[in-house]
Amino acid sequence: MSAASIEADTGQTNDDSDLENGQEQDVREDDLIKLPETVIKDEKEKSSSLPLKAENPDDARTYYLHQPAHPSSADGSLSIPDDTPSLKNSITSSTGRRARFSPTSSLRPFDRRFQARISSSPQSSSRAVSPAFLQLHSRQTSANSLFLSKNEEAEAEQLPWEVVRWTKLRKISGQAYSEIGKRNFGRPVCMAISTSIALGTSKGIILVFDYNQNLKSIIGPGTQAVECGAVTSISIAADHSTVAGGHATGHIFTWELAKPAKPFLHIIPVDRRRTPETDGHATGVAVLHLGFLGIRHTALASADGKGMAFSHLATRGMGAVARSVNTTRILGRYPEVTPSLMRQRKPSSVLAFSPLPLGNANHASDMMGLVAMLTPYLLVIVSTMPIAETQYKTPRPKEVVAHSAMTAALAWFPSVKLKISNAVTSESSSRVKLAYSWSNVLTILELAEVEPSASNSAEKSPALEFRSRSRWKAQEAIVAIQWLGRSVLAVLTITQQLVILEDPMLRETNSSDLIQKHIYHIDLFSQQLNMLVEELDEEDASMHGVVADAFYMSFRAYKGRLFLLGFNELSFGTLSNWADRLLALMEEGSYIAAIALATTYYTGEADKVSVGLPDDDTSRHALVRDKLLEMISASLRFTFGDDERGSHHVSSLVQIQELAGACVSACVSIEEMDFLFDDVYTPFADNDAQDVFFEVLEPSIMNDDVMIIPPTVLKDLVRHYTDRALHSRLEELLCHLDPRTMDLDQITGLCKCNHLYDALLYVWNQALDDYTTILGDLLSFNENKAISQTQTDPVDIAQNMSNSSKIFPYMSYILTSRVYPTGQEMKEGKATLAKAEIYDFFFSGSSGSTPNGHSTTQSLKKQADDSFPNLRKVLGLDAPSFLSMLNEAFEDPFLNGDHDNITKDTANQLTEAQKFGLSVNRRCIISILLEVMVPPRYEVEDIVYLNMFVARNLPKFPQFILLPGHMLHRILTGLCRYPVEDIAEDCQLSVEYLLSVHQPPDIQSLVPLLSEAGFYRVLRSIYRMEREYAKLVQTCFDEGPANDNIVFDCVAESLRVSTAVSEKQADDVRNVIEENAAQFVHRDAKLAAATIQQFAPSLHEAMLKALDEASDDDGKLQYLQTILDPPEETKNQRASFRDPNKAFVELYIRLLCDHDPHHVHDYVEGLKAGDLRLEEVLPALENSGVVDAAVILMAREGKVRDAMSRLTQHLDTLVAALLGLLEAVADSPDVGNTAETAHDLVTSIQKFARVGIWLCQGQTRSAPQQKSPTKKTQRGKADDEELSTNEALWLDLIDVVVQASKQVTESLQIQSSVDEANSIAGGSKIQQQSFDTSKVVSDLRIVVQETFTALLSATSVPRANESFGASVSFLRILRAFLSRASASSPSLSNLRSVLSTIFSAYSYEERLLDLANRLLDKELFIHVAEADRLRRRGWRPLGQVCEGCGKRVWGPGTGGHVWDAWQKREEANEKLQQQKQQYQQEDQSANTTTSKSPRHGKGKAIQGVAQHNSTSTRAVDKAEEEALGASGDDKNGEPDTGKGGSDDYSTDRFLDMFSFDTFDDPTHGYVNFVDQSAARSKGLLEVGNGTVTLRADSTNVASGRGRDSLRLTSKAKYTHGLIVVDLAHMPGNACGAWPALSYSWTTGPNWPSSGEIDIIEGVNLQPGNQMTMHTSEGCSLAGSSCLSNKGCPAKGGAFGDGFNLNNGGTYAMEWTSGAIKMWFFSWGQEPKDILGESPDPTKWANPISTFQGGSNCDIDSHFKDQQIVFDTTFCGDWAGKEWFEDNVCSVKAPTCEEYVKNNPKAFSEAYWTINALKVYKFDGSSAPSLSTQQPKPSTPIVTSVQQPSKSSFPQSVQQPTPSTSATISVQQSSEIVSPSVPMVTSYVDGGPVTVIVNAGSKVTEVVTGEPVNVSLAPGAQVPQEKQVRRDEVSPEVAGNKEPSGSWNILPEAGRRRGRRRHLADHLRRGAGQYS
Repeated sequence: MSAASIEADTGQTNDDSDLENGQEQDVREDDLIKLPETVIKDEKEKSSSLPLKAENPDDARTYYLHQPAHPSSADGSLSIPDDTPSLKNSITSSTGRRARFSPTSSLRPFDRRFQARISSSPQSSSRAVSPAFLQLHSRQTSANSLFLSKNEEAEAEQLPWEVVRWTKLRKISGQAYSEIGKRNFGRPVCMAISTSIALGTSKGIILVFDYNQNLKSIIGPGTQAVECGAVTSISIAADHSTVAGGHATGHIFTWELAKPAKPFLHIIPVDRRRTPETDGHATGVAVLHLGFLGIRHTALASADGKGMAFSHLATRGMGAVARSVNTTRILGRYPEVTPSLMRQRKPSSVLAFSPLPLGNANHASDMMGLVAMLTPYLLVIVSTMPIAETQYKTPRPKEVVAHSAMTAALAWFPSVKLKISNAVTSESSSRVKLAYSWSNVLTILELAEVEPSASNSAEKSPALEFRSRSRWKAQEAIVAIQWLGRSVLAVLTITQQLVILEDPMLRETNSSDLIQKHIYHIDLFSQQLNMLVEELDEEDASMHGVVADAFYMSFRAYKGRLFLLGFNELSFGTLSNWADRLLALMEEGSYIAAIALATTYYTGEADKVSVGLPDDDTSRHALVRDKLLEMISASLRFTFGDDERGSHHVSSLVQIQELAGACVSACVSIEEMDFLFDDVYTPFADNDAQDVFFEVLEPSIMNDDVMIIPPTVLKDLVRHYTDRALHSRLEELLCHLDPRTMDLDQITGLCKCNHLYDALLYVWNQALDDYTTILGDLLSFNENKAISQTQTDPVDIAQNMSNSSKIFPYMSYILTSRVYPTGQEMKEGKATLAKAEIYDFFFSGSSGSTPNGHSTTQSLKKQADDSFPNLRKVLGLDAPSFLSMLNEAFEDPFLNGDHDNITKDTANQLTEAQKFGLSVNRRCIISILLEVMVPPRYEVEDIVYLNMFVARNLPKFPQFILLPGHMLHRILTGLCRYPVEDIAEDCQLSVEYLLSVHQPPDIQSLVPLLSEAGFYRVLRSIYRMEREYAKLVQTCFDEGPANDNIVFDCVAESLRVSTAVSEKQADDVRNVIEENAAQFVHRDAKLAAATIQQFAPSLHEAMLKALDEASDDDGKLQYLQTILDPPEETKNQRASFRDPNKAFVELYIRLLCDHDPHHVHDYVEGLKAGDLRLEEVLPALENSGVVDAAVILMAREGKVRDAMSRLTQHLDTLVAALLGLLEAVADSPDVGNTAETAHDLVTSIQKFARVGIWLCQGQTRSAPQQKSPTKKTQRGKADDEELSTNEALWLDLIDVVVQASKQVTESLQIQSSVDEANSIAGGSKIQQQSFDTSKVVSDLRIVVQETFTALLSATSVPRANESFGASVSFLRILRAFLSRASASSPSLSNLRSVLSTIFSAYSYEERLLDLANRLLDKELFIHVAEADRLRRRGWRPLGQVCEGCGKRVWGPGTGGHVWDAWQKREEANEKLQQQKQQYQQEDQSANTTTSKSPRHGKGKAIQGVAQHNSTSTRAVDKAEEEALGASGDDKNGEPDTGKGGSDDYSTDRFLDMFSFDTFDDPTHGYVNFVDQSAARSKGLLEVGNGTVTLRADSTNVASGRGRDSLRLTSKAKYTHGLIVVDLAHMPGNACGAWPALSYSWTTGPNWPSSGEIDIIEGVNLQPGNQMTMHTSEGCSLAGSSCLSNKGCPAKGGAFGDGFNLNNGGTYAMEWTSGAIKMWFFSWGQEPKDILGESPDPTKWANPISTFQGGSNCDIDSHFKDQQIVFDTTFCGDWAGKEWFEDNVCSVKAPTCEEYVKNNPKAFSEAYWTINALKVYKFDGSSAPSLSTQQPKPSTPIVTSVQQPSKSSFPQSVQQPTPSTSATISVQQSSEIVSPSVPMVTSYVDGGPVTVIVNAGSKVTEVVTGEPVNVSLAPGAQVPQEKQVRRDEVSPEVAGNKEPSGSWNILPEAGRRRGRRRHLADHLRRGAGQYS
C-alpha cells in the first residue's frame, strides 16, 4: 500500500459516522402555496397567501408565487398600489389664484431646492428586507460565523463534514497494540514521523513502519539499548537515514535504518561525582526530548526532566570505535553534590523542546543548529553551531492566567519558497516562525536575518532578529502545537480539543473533539515541579494549580497530516478541504448552504488557507467558479426537476426564495449575468416562479449590482410589477438599469401608459441623449387640461398635473449637471450640451419641434403675437416653481458664458439650437422674463416671484446682470406690494438684497411704501443710515412683539455716547420711549430696566408708572431688582445706581416683603443711612415678619433701643408660640408636623438672637466710651447698679434668651412629670413623642452660649481708642442680670435654675476658660511676672527708664511718686490680707459642708457666690483676680525643649521646607489641591512682609475635583517636640469649609498607624476650635477609643471668625512620651519666650488641653514621624456629613458640594496668614514639663483645664523658701470617680508644692524641699501627714526612700490661695522697681 493509497483512503469515515444521503425531506403542507390558474387573477386582492388545493387533483405541479403579504417594497406592502407622484414637494400654487388647477394651496418659500422622488443613494432606501436577505436554511451549518444561527443561546448544529478526516492505521495498530506485540516489543510510548513511522516502546525497542504499514525494522533487541529502559524520546534525521532514541536511564542511541543491527552512536550518561568536568545527562535521568540538528545525522540535541539540555556533535572517524561525541551543556544547572541550606534553587524542567527543521528554502539559520526550549519560566533559543550561544530568551507572558494548569508547547515552521513573492517585503521565501505557548496563551515569533555589515567577519554567525508578531488566548490550556502548513496551525488543548488556527490573524476556523481518540499522555513533570504547585499561594500569580500531563510525544504532523498516538491505536488525519465541504453539503441536501458557502470561498469572505484555497484572487476564482456554476445548475435541476418516480419535487416557498437569493448572489459575485438570466431564470420562469425570482433580484438592481437585463426578462419584470400596480417600485428599478439594452418602444409605451415619466425621462436621456422631447409631452398635459378641463375626470386632471410638475425637478437636475432622477454626476461635455438644449427650448422664439428635429406629440394652438411659447407654457403651469428652479440653475457656471469643455470637433457638430443655448446667459434670461411676465396676462402672484428672483440674483452676479434704474424701481415697488402675507418675509429679504446694490435717488419717497408693507428691517436700516434715531426706535415699537429684544439694542445704539447724537435727538428718543413705556417695559422688565438705567435714568418713573397701571407687581419687582439689587456677576458690568431714589428703595422693600421676604435682610444690609424713610417700610416689614431687617434699619437710623425693643418683643412672641406648641404636642394628631414647626420656631429664635448679638456688638464697637453710666434697663425695674446704654442692650438680649431657655426647659420638665404621673395613675404607658425635645433644649442653650460668648469677646479685648476699663463691663451686666433674676424669681430655686441654664450651656464647651483668662490675665501682670522671673535668674533692667511710658522708674531722680505708689500698694495688700483671713474661716466651714455632701457641693458653691455677690469684700476679691489673673502653672526645672535643636520656618525658607500636595483629598473633600506654580498663577499663594498667606479660590465657580485650594506638608518629620505657630489669620467660618493644622503621619492606606494630632480643626460655622488625637487600635483616652476618624476630641481656643476678630493668636503643642499638651494665647497675651531660642512651657499658663498617656495608650508607640500639614478642604467626611444637621448651612443648598461649587464669594476669608512657625526638637527622655517625669498612671486621662472653685482658704500660709525639685509618685487605684479631671496636678512656682488628689487615688510618696499642700477630694487617701523641709531631706530620702517629718494637709482651696499669695509677693517686690 503506497502513500497515494493512504491519501485515497482518507475519504473513508469511521463505521459509526456514516450518514444517509439523498433522502427527501418531509415537507408540511402548510409550507406550500398551491395556486391554480383560476386563483392567480385574484392574487393582488389577497393580503396574505394561504395553502390552496389545485382544482384538478391530477395536476401534481405546484405553482410558486411570492406572497403579497410579505412586504419587500418601499411602501411596505404589495397589496397597495403605489401611485405617489415622483416629485417631492414640487407642486405648489398660491391662495386665491385663478381657476387653473394647482395641487397646493399656498405660496412657498422662494429659494428652495428641488429633489427627485428616487433617492440617489440606493442604501438610503427604506425598502423592507427582501426574501433574498432572509437567513439561509439548511439542516447543517458550517463552522464559519456566516452560517451560525443569530440566536447566540442556541447551540450550533453538527457540521455535515468532519473537520479532520481521520484514518485508523489498522495494520500498524494490529502489530504494535496486539497482545503479542505488547509482550514482545512493549507498549508504544512515543513516535516520530517522517518518510517512515517510528514508534518507541516501553521495553526500549524502536519499531519502524513504512507508509504501506509494513514493519520495516525492529531496532534494539540483542543490544544494550533494551537494558537502558523505555524509549522516552525519538527522532528521525532530516535525510531519513537515521533514527535516534533517548532512554529512561539517560542513554541515547542512534541507528542507521539501513544497518539496524547495532547502534551508530551511543551517548552514555555521566556521573558528575566521578567526572565533574564532563557534560552530559545524569545517570538515571530520562531523556524526554531529542532531535537532530540541521542536515547532519551526527548532531543531536536533547533535554531531560531535570531541566538540563545538551548538544551532541560526533566527530568523523573510521567506524563507531573511532568516533567521539562532544557534549555541551546549553541549558540548566547541574544539581549540587552537597545541597546548600542557605539558598534553595527553584525547580525547573524542559517542558517543550524542538530543534529547527530544514525547509526547502535556504536560510541563514540552517547552519546554526537552533534549538527552542520552554521551561516554567523562560523561552530560550540557543544556537549550537559553531559554538553554543543564546540567541533569544523571553519570560512567560503576563497574560497567563494565575493558578492555571502548567503546560507548554512549541513548534517550528522553517523557511519555504513562495509561489508569489511577498507584496510588502518582496521576499521570495517565507520567514522562519516559532509557535510557542504557556498555559492558554499562544504567541507567534518570527525570525529574520539582520542585514550584515561590511565589518562583520565572514566566519562569524549571522545576526538574527526575533519579533513577537501576534498572540492568541485559548479558553483552556494548550498541551501540543503542530504546523499543518505555512498558515495553518493545529492546537491541542488539555481536554483534547483540536483547534485549527489560520495565521497570521490567528483566527479560529474550525474545532473538533478528539476525546474519543484516547490520545496517549503521561505525567512527566509533576514530581520535578511539585514545589510550584504544593506551595500554592493565592497572592502569587506565578504559581500553578496543577502540572498537566505531557502530550507532545503523541501529537505529530508531517506534510499537512496529523498523526495521533493513542492508548490503543495509531491514526492519522487530514483537514477536509473546500471541495470536501461543498460535497458534504450537497450530499446532505443542503444545496442552498453549499452555494452560499462556495460564494464566500469565491469572494474570500470565508476561510481560505485552512481549506486548501490559495490567497490570491485569480487562482482562487479559477478553482471555485466552475464548481459554483455546477452546483447552481444541479440545485436548479433538483428543485424543479422530477425524481426517479417521475414526480415533481415539492419545495416550500421559503426554500424557493432562498435558492433564488443564493443563485442571484453567486452570479453577481462571479459576474455571470448571462448565466443568471439564461440558466437560472429559465427554470423559475418555466415553473411559474419568476415572481419569486424578481422579488429576490430587486435588491441587486437597487444596489447597482445588476444593471443589464435581457429584453425578454425585462418584459416579464415589467409585467410582474404592473400586474400588481407597483408602479413606483418599477420606476425605481428602471432608473437603475442601463437603458441602452432596453427596447425603447416597449419602455416608452409602458412608461407613458403607466405615467412613469421619471423612468421615461431617464431612459430618453441616457439612451438617446435627448433632453427636450419629453418636455413637450409634459407641457402638453397642461394645455390638454386647459382645453378640456370641464370634460375630464378630476382624477385624470390631477394625474396630468402631477406629470407636468416633473418638469421642475427634472430641469433642476439637468441644469446643475446631475442625472435625473438618480442624482449622479453627468459627464462635463454631455452636461453642457444638455443645458444648451434646455435653454434653447425655453428661451428661443420657436416651438413645435425640438432642437433635434423631433415633433411634439401634441399640436398646440398658437397665437400670432405670442413669443417664447414654451416659456409661456411652463410659466402658465407654475411660474413660482419655474423661477425657483432658475434660481438654483443661476448658480451653475454654465451661464458665465465660458464653455471651454466643448472640444473643437464637438463645436463643429453643434446644431443651431445648441449654439443658441450656449449663448444664453443670466442677463438674457432676466430680460426675456421681464419682457414676457407682464400684466394682465400674468397675475401679481407670479410677477412678485419674478421680482424676488431678480432682486436676489442681482447682488450675486452684478457683473453679469445690468438693469436700468426705472426697472429696479418697478421691481422694488412690486416687492412692497406683495399679494399675500405668506411671502412677506421673502419679499422683505429680497428688498434687502436689492438695496444692497441699488441706492434709490430719493429713498425717503419709499418710506411710506415700506411702512405700508411692514418691512421694518429695511426701515431700520434706512433710519440708521439717515441718523433718524427717534424714528428708528419708533419702528421697533411699530413692529410689535415679533422681535422683542431689537428695541433694546436700538435704544442702546441711539443713546450710546459713541453714537454722538445731539441733545435734541436724544430727547426725541426719550420721548418715543416714554410714549411707548408700557410696550417697552412689558417686553422684558429686566432688560428694560438695565437699558433705562444705563442710557435714560430719568425714565424710571415712567416705566414704573406703566407697570403700576398694568398692576404688574412681578414686573415692578424685576425692574427694581435690576437697578437696585443686581446679581453679583452683573454688578461690575452695569452702572450702579449710586444715588437711588428713596421712593424706589421703599417700593422695592415693600415688594420684597410681599414676594421674597427672605431676601429683605440681605438687601437691607447693603443700604446706607438715608437711603430710605423708615416709617414708610416699617409697617410692611412687621406685617411680613421681617423683623431682622427692621432691626437693621432702626439701628442704622440711630434707634438702637427701639430696635432692641422690637427684637425682644418678637423673641418673646416666638418663645410663647413654642411653649404653646410644646404644651399641645400630646393632643396633636400630626406629631411629625408639630416637630417640624417646633424646629422652625427654634431656628427663628436662633436667627433673631444672632441679630441681637450683631446689634449689641455693633453698638459696642461704634459707641463712644461713657464715663458715667446712667441708663436703666427697660425690661424691668431699675437695677441695683445703673448701666450704660450699651450694657442695657446686652442685658435685654441676655435676659430674653436666658428666659427662653429657662421657660422651655421648665415647661418640658413639668410636662414630663405630668406624663409620668398620669402613666403611674392610669397604669398605661403614655405614647412617646415622635420628635426629640432634648434637641429643642440643646439648641436654645446654644443660643445662650453664643450670647455670653459674644459678650465676653466684646468685653475682654479693649478697643483701640480706650483704656482697659471699657464702657461695657461683663461684671456689671452679669450683676444686673442676677439682680433682675433674683427680683423676678420668687424663690432661690428659681434663681438657681436661671444660673443652671446659663452654665449648662457650657457643660461641653471649654471656651469659657479662654474667655475668662482674657479678663484676668492682663498685660500688666504678664510684664511684671516676666520681669520678676528674669530677676530671680540674675537679670536686671537695662536702664532706669521704662520702655513703655518713657518715665524713670528707679534710681536717682525717680521722684517721690514711685514711693507714694509703693506705699499705696502696700496698704492695699494689707487690707486685702485682712479680707482674705475673714473669708478663710467662712470658706473652711463651707468646705466641711461640701466634703460631707459631695453631690451638692457644686450647687452650694454657686449659691454662696450669689449670696456674697453684693458685698464690697467680693468686689475686692474680684479686683484681685483681675490684677493677678490666671497665668497658669509655674513649675521648677529648666526647660529642655531646646536640647534637640529647632526648625525655624521663616518666610524666606517656608516654601522650601514644605511640599505642595496635589493628590485627591484623603478625606474625600470637594477640593482640587494645586501645586506651587499653579497656586502663584491663581493668586492662592502670597509671600511677603514677613508673612505667608495660603488661600482657597474665592472667585471662580468650581468644577472637576472641586474648589482650588492648598495642602502643604512639611518635608521634615518629627517625634516629640514643641511646635509654636503664630497666625495673623485663619480660614473664617463658612458653610462647607474645613480648615485644619495637623501633626499628621503621611497619608496612606495604613492611616493612622503612626497617629495624627489635630491642633486646629473645625467645620462650617463651628464657634470654637477642636483638638483631636487619632490613633490606631490600642489607645483609649478618658474611657473612649481614639481609633481612626472618631479620635479623642477636646475643645478649646479661638477658631474662625472669632480668632480673626481678635487679630489672631498663637497655638502651641508640646509632645512628650508622657503627654501631649496644647496652649492658645490671644493676640498680645503670648509669653515672651514663646518664639525665643529656649521657650519654657512650664512657665506658661495652664494648657487648654492635656492628653495624658498611660498603660492604655502608650504615646510613643502610637505617635511617631509626624509632619506638619496646613490644609483647607471643603465638605468631605466631616463637613459634608454635618451639612445636613446644620440648620444654617443646610438651607443654603441641597448639598455641601453644590454650595461650595456655586458660591465662591463665601470663601473670601478662607486663608491662612502665618507670622511665624517654629518646631523645637528634643528626645523624649528629657521633657520640658514636670508631668512627664511622673510615673505613667494605669489609666490614661484626657483633661481640659477648668477654673478651680474657691470654697475655702488655708488658715495660714507659710513663707516660701527656695525650692530645688519636686518628685511625686502616685499610685492610682481602680475606684476612679471622675476620670475626666486630672488625677494629679502639681504647681511648683516658688511657693508650696500643691498636690491635688482625686477621689479613689492614693498618694504613696511625696519628696520636696518645700511645704507640701495636699488637696484631698472625698475618697482620697494618704498614708500619713508629713512635711519634709529641705534641711531635713537626707540622701536616702532624696533617693526616694521613706521620708520623715509631717505633712501639712490643706483643703482643696489652699492650692489656689497659696499660689495667689506667691503672686502677690511678686507684685510687692516689683513695686518701685518696674513700671
